[in-house]
Amino acid sequence: MNSPYSFTDEMVSGAFHSFTHTHTFTETEGTTTMKDVFDYKSPFGILGRLADSLFLKEYMTDLLAIRNRALRHHLEGH
Repeated sequence: MNSPYSFTDEMVSGAFHSFTHTHTFTETEGTTTMKDVFDYKSPFGILGRLADSLFLKEYMTDLLAIRNRALRHHLEGH
């Protein structure tokens, strides 16, 4: 954590071989922007890489986009 500028989640056990998710916050003219960067490695070697290319990368990207839209909606009071 580098409050209030960034924090990183790291998976210590679970479905992925590894998973790191960094949230970075910048402020410009009174508006805060959050940037998400995630890096993961699927388990199961070549089968995991195949799952990544077929659907998992797109699924994870969509999941973060949906979560961020909901968070923005909540924070902006809509």
